[in-house]
Amino acid sequence: MGKLPGEKGQLGARKTLRRLLPYYHPYRLQVALGLASVVTSAALATSIPTYLQRGLDSIRSGAAPLELLRLGLAMVVTSAVAGVLRFSMRQTLNGVSRHIETDLRRDIFARLTILDAAWYARWRTGDLMARLTNDLSAVRMAAGPALMYFTNTVFGGLFALAMMLRISPALTAAALLPMIGLPFLMLRLGRLVHARFERAQEQFSRLSTRAQENLSGVRVVRAYRQEAAEVARWHALGEEYLHANMALAKLNGLMSPGFALLAGLGSAVVIAVGGGMLIRNELSVGSYLAFSLYLGMLTWPLIALGWTTNLFQRGAASFTRVLELLEAEPVEVVDTGSAILPRGGHGRRLEFRHVSFRYPAPGGTERHEESRWVLRDVCFDIPAGGTLAIVGATGSGKSALMDLIPRVFDPQEGEILLDGTNIRDLPLPVLRARVGYVPQESLLFSETVGENITYGIAGGSYTADEMTHARDRATRIAQLHDTITALPDGFDTRLGERGINLSGGQKQRTALARALARTPDIVMLDDSLSAVDTHTEAAILHGLRDALAGCTAVIASHRVSTVRDADHIIVLAEGRIVEQGTHDALVALNGRYAELLRKQQLLDAIEAA
Repeated sequence: MGKLPGEKGQLGARKTLRRLLPYYHPYRLQVALGLASVVTSAALATSIPTYLQRGLDSIRSGAAPLELLRLGLAMVVTSAVAGVLRFSMRQTLNGVSRHIETDLRRDIFARLTILDAAWYARWRTGDLMARLTNDLSAVRMAAGPALMYFTNTVFGGLFALAMMLRISPALTAAALLPMIGLPFLMLRLGRLVHARFERAQEQFSRLSTRAQENLSGVRVVRAYRQEAAEVARWHALGEEYLHANMALAKLNGLMSPGFALLAGLGSAVVIAVGGGMLIRNELSVGSYLAFSLYLGMLTWPLIALGWTTNLFQRGAASFTRVLELLEAEPVEVVDTGSAILPRGGHGRRLEFRHVSFRYPAPGGTERHEESRWVLRDVCFDIPAGGTLAIVGATGSGKSALMDLIPRVFDPQEGEILLDGTNIRDLPLPVLRARVGYVPQESLLFSETVGENITYGIAGGSYTADEMTHARDRATRIAQLHDTITALPDGFDTRLGERGINLSGGQKQRTALARALARTPDIVMLDDSLSAVDTHTEAAILHGLRDALAGCTAVIASHRVSTVRDADHIIVLAEGRIVEQGTHDALVALNGRYAELLRKQQLLDAIEAA
């Protein structure tokens, strides 16, 4: 069962980020090399104050210039090697984090492709986009830079602490006394960062959703002159996002000064206590200078600790949101089939047995009882190669019935059989590969016209010539070939988003050609000629009669002219079959179908006048 959006597990940051470990596995050698570079560079950096200590004490004791030159060269070489190692650690660990981000994005997208329509009905597109972009970026920062700086912070601090203890345990204890409150500050601020970053990301999701809806629906916004209202809504959401980020920024602003304050108190103690020890000759000048430098090297890790804690908390908050997608499961349509579909060639026998269906409620499948039945006790049997037509008023259940055949949804009652096999027992790829579906809304991709038409056969066993032949045949049947060849770049003409540079009728015919190009066993046309004029429709139907001769066809339409030649016609009303038979039989019945025919004839007469 898929989770509802926002149902995040109450996992700690450490436990959450532990779930990221499998993504490190392919890059374990690079990670080991990078971490080794971090530790080695930190150790080398820690040795530099020792050279200064020895050099300063050597000067005071009158050492030979050659000894000072040797110490200076050692410092230069050590610094150079440490610099090379720092470059290596950044190049390696930041590169690994980019690979992990790419792997996560790939896995999320692959997961999204197997989820069903009921799952998508419960999510907003903007929220999904935010998780694929902003949240993944935060996870990457935790997977690479945060890990690198945390390791550098820990080992650099430990090496510095060890050298401080070597110089003077008493002075070290005094210098660290003000830092007792550090663990409490880290834990407290870390939890607050996690919570506030989650709120900021959720607000970013709402902002992304609003932007996506306005950009995709810009024609509706302008048609209803709602530009000012939408700008106001956007401004309100932007203010909420700003406030959420300002609350997070204030918290972030407290972390570094808080750590720096504790470190500054430690420096004050060194001046007071260490200065006294220097006066009493309990410390040499070189040791005092080295200890001060080591304290500074310990101070930076303390400040960086706040920053890395911030990155880890942000990453954990975002990875919690990403995990909701990685662990999502189809809500209703689950692919568990393993049956083998016999080889076709003359369509498929399609049978509905007492099928009842209602759409999943927004709250999930457990609330199905609160939604109305869209289809109720639907039964019919269409032989292989036959044509079924579905007519009915808007909302009668035509599209719902069509959605059940390729298992966009599953019925709650009854069963659907294909050549005698329950479609739930067929693997989804096998079932959908045999279906050519033209929905009411003709969605086209921002690719060329030709790529849209061959979308269903691209990447398969078709050769380039076979794809071209299938494309040309399908466009001629759809009465689209001449239209496309008249375009400036023909089949290579690139479409705008959702095919915006085509008319409604051209988009429907392109979607029809896409379905026909794959020569399916079952062709489903869901009112797919509604935007086409009557003359073009007649030409398309004439071509379809020959093209669909070897297919089982399911056609839903509000036009009687589209369905009158079907082998079997069913009339739906409020989800039930109220009439069925051939065109002539239904006209003779003088019921709903005959009434629909009379209304269409009247409309045709008005248009012709």
